Amino acid sequence: MVTRIGLFGAGGHMGRMLIKTIAEDRRTELAAAAERVGSALVGQDAGALAGVGRLGVPVLDQEQPILGSDVVIEFTLPEVTMGHARAARTAGTPIVIGTTGLTAAQETELAEMGKTIPIVYAPNMSVGVNLLLALVERVAAALGPESWDIEVVEMHHKRKVDAPSGTALGLGRAAAKGRERPFDEVAVLSREGQTGPRRAGDIGFATLRGGDVVGEHSVIFAGDAERIELTHKAGDRRIFANGAVQAACWLVGKPAGLYSMRDVLNI
Repeated sequence: MVTRIGLFGAGGHMGRMLIKTIAEDRRTELAAAAERVGSALVGQDAGALAGVGRLGVPVLDQEQPILGSDVVIEFTLPEVTMGHARAARTAGTPIVIGTTGLTAAQETELAEMGKTIPIVYAPNMSVGVNLLLALVERVAAALGPESWDIEVVEMHHKRKVDAPSGTALGLGRAAAKGRERPFDEVAVLSREGQTGPRRAGDIGFATLRGGDVVGEHSVIFAGDAERIELTHKAGDRRIFANGAVQAACWLVGKPAGLYSMRDVLNI
């Protein structure tokens, strides 16, 4: 059975990559695509926009992707994402959300929506990153906070607007979960000035921005006289599109719930 996928944010880097991925995957077809109201891209053929030839699917500026699709994929901005998620809940349409930078309150609202419709929400759709999340949780559980410090380092392109990245925060949460500590109590998102000595058990973050880096994340476990580093480097946004399409196909027919890519990948 072919899965009909609706897409929001069709004109962005990820949106165009998703159109290409959906068009090339035999399991899927693009049911509808949308951009923000007033965008100059509205009316253009989505396939031509993505460089894969005409698909006969015009870019819209409304919520039609929710109404005519088996599942929708959302890569936009947090406030926009929440509006689309609410509309998906009203329509009963499953939704895959790859938007980063959502607040704790917005994530709580998504969890509430997950009681009504199936949702996959992940800070990173990459198979490799989600394996890294599982590894970080296990390593953190094995290494005690009194002897091993944890630092998360990430770098992205200069156009990225949120920091630390959603993936970096997800890695920090995985480490905190492994140590059975509340993330908000141990996370140190930045350091400046006279910070004093490092507190045992803290999980530190460092954010780098520059050039066209797709995404690099490292989790450093630093002990006395030894260090363990777990790293993932993304070379192409296609890995995120592949994961999102895999999640969309998986989500159709699932019961209501808030799922992660680890559920999709069974890891």
